[in-house]
Amino acid sequence: MLTIDTISSWFKELQNNITESLSELDGLGKFESDIWQRAEGGGGDTRIILNGDVFEKGGVNFSHVHGKLPEVLKSETRSADFFHATGVSIVIHTNHPMVPIIHMNVRYFEMRDEENGEIVDAWFGGGIDLSPAYPNEEDVKFFHQYLKNVCDAHDKAFYPKFKKWCDEYFTIVHRNQMRGIGGVFFDHLRETEEKTIEEIFAFVQDIGNAFVPAYSEIVQRNRSKSFTETNKKWQLMRRGYYTEFNLVYDRGTHFGLKSNGRIESILMSLPPQAEWVYNFIPKENSEEYKALAYFQPTDWKLENL
Repeated sequence: MLTIDTISSWFKELQNNITESLSELDGLGKFESDIWQRAEGGGGDTRIILNGDVFEKGGVNFSHVHGKLPEVLKSETRSADFFHATGVSIVIHTNHPMVPIIHMNVRYFEMRDEENGEIVDAWFGGGIDLSPAYPNEEDVKFFHQYLKNVCDAHDKAFYPKFKKWCDEYFTIVHRNQMRGIGGVFFDHLRETEEKTIEEIFAFVQDIGNAFVPAYSEIVQRNRSKSFTETNKKWQLMRRGYYTEFNLVYDRGTHFGLKSNGRIESILMSLPPQAEWVYNFIPKENSEEYKALAYFQPTDWKLENL
């Protein structure tokens, strides 16, 4: 039987594997661990990398918290008094305008009756998405194809459903554009007659394990490219849009703030620097102008397994 301890232990192992791989990939920066406790129950390990060769600021966070059900969750679950939440959340900001921001989150929620400890509701959520300042079709298709292959191995319906969900979720509504080129996003994956909770966990594990190979390839393709001051300025502006999404729309940020979460870990996703330029409109046919086309939902015409 799948237990919260089994899931939480695997998430902790995932954090270890990803921080080790990213440190090796960067070649200079190392992750520092900040272990914390939550007064209401549980805690976590926030690992931060700063001023590396490629990674200017990044976080790979693990947490397993529990306690009285926050008000913010009561509308999302069946009647319960007590919750467990565990997962890994990642955001990497790079110092190179041609190397994209990446985000991944994999998580598990479990609701229990406080008196008898019986599980009354449980689900997985997560996703992975890429936010390049200067997208190129080769990288975008590689990233989406990698995720499609992972999804297809579990259910052919997953990729189109979760890609669409990702496109919609990561839209900056007031800008009428996505914060990046998307990926996959899913939430409230509960056990059904078609899929056991163990099968759903296996899918979440494969999404988590896709992070390193998918992102490493894109980093290596772009880390040695030259760039200009204009490229750097555009990167800072795209970071500004990224910040707008995280503070205005992101449910994970809102949940953390409303459930007495740890502020430093919640706001780890924000970039070290960003820029807002009044009424900036890219020149027609500029690289920045061409990039905007990628920040709209697109069918990438991918191959089937």
